Amino acid sequence: MESIATVLETLERAPHIVIPLVREMRDEWLKRRPHPDRWSVHEHACHLAAVHPLFQGRLEQFVSEERPVIKPYDPAVDDPDDVLIDMDLDEALDRFGRDRAELVAQLRGLDDAMWSRSADHGEYDHYDMFIMFRHLALHDLFHGYRIEELVLRKDWS
Repeated sequence: MESIATVLETLERAPHIVIPLVREMRDEWLKRRPHPDRWSVHEHACHLAAVHPLFQGRLEQFVSEERPVIKPYDPAVDDPDDVLIDMDLDEALDRFGRDRAELVAQLRGLDDAMWSRSADHGEYDHYDMFIMFRHLALHDLFHGYRIEELVLRKDWS
């Protein structure tokens, strides 16, 4: 199995990368979408906070069920289009940092056997707790990358 410690470090550091990056964007451009079907900086950042309950719930499934069944999540299908744009950005960023610290502390308390516990996921051939949290770490970095693209964009004005 790949390094649990590396995944935990990545999860722990994500808010320290993403939040300052969001703060680089000019306030008047935070909610500006680069295209009608692409998210703004505000939406990407709020999404990171919004998915925490989903992953917290999945963690609880892994802890309480022998082989949990994980329901796929697609924000384009499962959420109203304006749910993220209407969120309070400052509150969402605070929650992202706070919730992530709590999640990482929980994860550090789990043994290796729990990390390798398998689940059935509606989209994936195989899935376990390690994959789930590696996926979350990559998800954070993906949205951080999208935010940076928007922060650095030349043609906003």
